[in-house]
Amino acid sequence: MCEACPTLLDKLLHRGLLVDTGIDGLYGRSGQFEQVIDGFDRLISKTGADQNAEVLRFPPGMNRVLFEKSGYLKSFPQLAGTIHSFAGNDKEHAALLDRLAEGQPWWDKQEMTDIVLTPAACYPLYPTAAKRGPLPADGLIFDLNSYCFRHEPSKEPTRQQMFRMREYVRIGTPDQVVAFRTNWLERGQALIEKLRLPFNVDVANDPFFGRAGRVMASSQRDLGLKFELLVPVNSEENPTACLSFNYHQDHFGSTWGIKTAEGEIAHTACVGFGMERVAIALFRHHGLDVDKWPAEVRDALSL
Repeated sequence: MCEACPTLLDKLLHRGLLVDTGIDGLYGRSGQFEQVIDGFDRLISKTGADQNAEVLRFPPGMNRVLFEKSGYLKSFPQLAGTIHSFAGNDKEHAALLDRLAEGQPWWDKQEMTDIVLTPAACYPLYPTAAKRGPLPADGLIFDLNSYCFRHEPSKEPTRQQMFRMREYVRIGTPDQVVAFRTNWLERGQALIEKLRLPFNVDVANDPFFGRAGRVMASSQRDLGLKFELLVPVNSEENPTACLSFNYHQDHFGSTWGIKTAEGEIAHTACVGFGMERVAIALFRHHGLDVDKWPAEVRDALSL
């Protein structure tokens, strides 16, 4: 590999498609980049139109108490982000300003708020669904889209700390949920084929933390609970997960007490779309000038 050659990130920044903020994995986006995101969002909506999904849009922050109950910190403490704010008096404010002027640490003058950064678009959904009581007989399907945060700074442009995630989430009986995921495994591949991107689908696991996490990851793979649609973006050897297809079994149903119409613990599954990742994959494979992309790709994205 040519060490002096510009990387994909270099090219995206030089073209102005991404905007450097001085923080790895935190970028501004150009108008053209956003047009591609919008086009992909429209394609997802078209693909899932027959799902009759209830549309919900949560902010990129969620209730800290609900976040703590979700179990995210047990599995992914390394990725979590919290929001802190100043809550002191005039004297403490003056001390904060003195430290700031001297270039000294000042953040211990802040306190944790009741908001944490949303780690995945579906996390605020489950307690919301639980409040509604037992599910209808045919269960529920939701359409979600949110900015998410994961603390994993990287020079790889596809591994961003703040990014958008579109999801369809199915809540229902095991049969309903498994059928949903099986269906979306096929739909997801057909969708990416329309974009003329190379890909393969493989079993995967979430980045569980620590020794216990390695056991959980192995179990997740053995049970085939997570599949990813992988596109070579940064390299051919390590393709990027652009779509994920996840069966949570009764984890969220048990956590939040979501019941089926028959009173059983509900199961859940989701298909997640990495919006920035797919956009970057398109720029990687079709070039940095959208006007020169293949006509069928532009048509699929309504560009």
